[in-house]
Order: sequence, then structure tokens, then C-alpha cells
Amino acid sequence: MPKPKVAFYWCASCGGCEEAVVDLAEDILKVVEAVEFVLWPVAMDFKIKDIESINDGEIAVSFINGAIRTSEQEHIAKLLRRKSQLIVAFGSCAHLGGTPGLANFTDRKKIFDWVYLKAPSVINPEGTIPLQKTTTIHGELTLPEFYNSVFTVDQFIETDYYLPGCAPPPDLIIKAIEAILYRNLPEKGTVLAPDKALCDSCNRRDSKPEKSVIKEIKRVHEVLIDPEKCFLDQGIICLGPATRDGCGQRCINANMPCRGCFGPTSRVQDQGAKFLSALASIIDINNEEEIKKIIDSIADPAGIFYYYALPASMLRRRI
Repeated sequence: MPKPKVAFYWCASCGGCEEAVVDLAEDILKVVEAVEFVLWPVAMDFKIKDIESINDGEIAVSFINGAIRTSEQEHIAKLLRRKSQLIVAFGSCAHLGGTPGLANFTDRKKIFDWVYLKAPSVINPEGTIPLQKTTTIHGELTLPEFYNSVFTVDQFIETDYYLPGCAPPPDLIIKAIEAILYRNLPEKGTVLAPDKALCDSCNRRDSKPEKSVIKEIKRVHEVLIDPEKCFLDQGIICLGPATRDGCGQRCINANMPCRGCFGPTSRVQDQGAKFLSALASIIDINNEEEIKKIIDSIADPAGIFYYYALPASMLRRRI
């Protein structure tokens, strides 16, 4: 009996999701034994024509990591959608837009101006910037279109499941692969992680008073963080109240606050707005001037509250 065909593809991301597959350690041998990889550019030599020659629906599942930023990424995502029975948005960037999605606070022109013309390390006296088409003596050369916005995978193609995290932890990856192989799948559209807030299982929850109140916001480098005490109760921004559980508390166990990479639970429409509400509820200040002072002390609030989820939020991008 032929093995199920599996594809992995990397769009706009850092490559950490690819490393997460390697982090399966000896369990990756079980995966290799159970499936046939037909696309995994970071690990094996495949060509687009190899995928184009496969029958529609012949791939059992394609794991797409990374947000969609270019026309090439859109093209491959749509190709894999046509060739695959299932599509899994693999990791925060595919699921929510991720940290590349913070570019939606600016636009393509400003990005190109900075990267190719204005950054202190740039030497570009001719003012050359990338073009989609360039005519040379050897013919016309082309580059993919760089879109003005960063998009989640499901904003271009129908997506069956979401595996959250930056990067997804190995235990969730292997559970997802086993569920697919044995056809033990939940309802389509499910995020393959516990549907509860991280605070519900945080090992610091018992340290919280009945009613948390803070009068100032502190950054992690400004204070010695108590490793036993709730971050928010110490005045340190932690997105745990607005973030889905399932990460294994990797950041918290390293004495760093949650930054929201697992995204919101199914009961939250907008992760940033949910956290803003949670934060406002514990600020114990009524004086307007003092309220402004504490707000001003939050460095880049939009970037923090939407660290991973701007393209998937109600805001989507800056207009």
C-alpha cells in the first residue's frame, strides 16, 4: 500500500518552523517511515514541476509555514491547495501573520526606501531598488511581486487546520501528524491546541491576588523579575490572558512573559483588543494625567498587543 504523500513549504517566516520538524528528534524517523515527502525545499531537492505533475488531491496533507507576502508564495499556496486533500497552516506566521505581519504598520514603498536607500549600512548611490521586470542583454529577468500587505494563509486559500506557535512544539506536531495519518481529526477549521487561555494552566497563577492592581508598567530589562510571581502582577506586560494554551509555557519557564504566539482562543475575535481589555481592568489609576503617563510608558503598544496577530486581527493593517 502506497504511503500518504506529504508536503512542507516555507513562505514568509524565519525558518523556525522547519527547525521544529527537526526537533521531533527520533520521532522524525517514525514520520519518515510512515509518509512519502513530495515537497520539502529546505531539506530535499524538489522542483515546482514535481508538484505540478501530481494529480489534484493526490497529496494527503501540505503543511504551509510562513505568511504570504509575495506573488510566488501565493502561487505555491494555491498550487498546494489544488494538489492536497488537507492544508495545515503551520506556525504563527501562517496562522496569524506572525512577526512579518508587523510590516502592515507601514507599506511597501517605505520598506523599500529604508532597506535599499536610507538604512545607515546601505551604500546605493544609484538608488537601485528591486523591480519585477528587468531587461538585460540576456533577456527579461523577473522577480515575484512584493505585496503591500502581509497575509495569513487562509486569506488566500481554504485552510483545514491550524497548528499554532512560534514555532509549534514537537508534541503538538507529532499529535497532528498522527491524527492526520489515522484519520482521527477534529472539526475542520480547528486550531490543533487546547482551547483555553494560557493563564488557566500557568504555574504562576496561584501567586495572583484575588484582584490584581498595578500602577505602572515595567519593561523586562528594568526590573528583576520574580520567577514565582504573575508577570502582570509585577507590572510586566504578558499576553497570557489573551493567548491560547498549548505552548508548554516555554517563555514563562525561562522567566519571560508571553508574547502571544499561539493566538487567541475560539472565544476571542481580536487578540490585541482582548489583551487591552484585560490590561485596562487591572490598572488602578483614575487620574487622567496619570493614565496618560502609564500609557506612554508602554513602548510600541500596537506592536506588543499585535506581536503575532496583526494580519488576522480586525485591524489587518494601517490605512
